[in-house]
Amino acid sequence: MLNTLRRWFERLLETIVILLVAGLTAIVILAVVFRYTGSSLSWYDEIASIGLVWLTYYGSALAALKGSHIGVAGFVAAMPPKLRVAATLFAEAVVLVFFVMLAITGFEVLSVVGNDRLVSLPEVPVSLTDSVIPIGAVLFIVAELLRLPTTLRDARRGVFVDTELQEAFEHAEAAARAKEKAK
Repeated sequence: MLNTLRRWFERLLETIVILLVAGLTAIVILAVVFRYTGSSLSWYDEIASIGLVWLTYYGSALAALKGSHIGVAGFVAAMPPKLRVAATLFAEAVVLVFFVMLAITGFEVLSVVGNDRLVSLPEVPVSLTDSVIPIGAVLFIVAELLRLPTTLRDARRGVFVDTELQEAFEHAEAAARAKEKAK
């Protein structure tokens, strides 16, 4: 059940990240074309900046779910088993407390910006663009909690997987299988 929820959440975050990258790409290309024709878009810089912030928040939640954010796995793996689990729990607690505080602060920011509007697109409320702060924090918390059982299992075993390296191997194996099927 937890693995199904984790896979669904991963697909959701991947879809959002892909849409944000595609949207940012389209905006940049559109802005270049308009600038080249001598008709610069007044809203480009503001929207591109907001899109990059959104991509950062949603992408960091995806990285957290995959265990790809910055850590010191080698240092923790070198600890005795009981200390490994304690260090892992402490690190997870610190991360969760930070993101709970970020979510609370994000909601406070939304109440402060109230009815403010974007400068270049006055019909867009700042509260919409800044909503990514509490939403991203909550998504990061969910990602950490979904990954916690795996993290604790790895801490007990003393085996921490380099997720980026593991993903690269999986992609290489999938490509090799696809190549074999094509023969």
